[in-house]
Amino acid sequence: MSKALAITQIISAVILIGLVLLQTKSGGLSNVFGGSGTEIYQTKRGLEKLIFIATIVLSIIFFGIALANLFF
Repeated sequence: MSKALAITQIISAVILIGLVLLQTKSGGLSNVFGGSGTEIYQTKRGLEKLIFIATIVLSIIFFGIALANLFF
């Protein structure tokens, strides 16, 4: 059981890293560190929104697997 959880955690970590790298660099704190942010409010649409939601869901799954790996 512990081996399966560890392998699942590694796979989810690799996918999570990929999703974070796929996100656009124009959001977040990039304006503070020299990014060119001309728009004050920008909504996410299409694939960008899907990647954003998938990143949140996968991070929750990763955290749950990490807690399960701690107890089993």
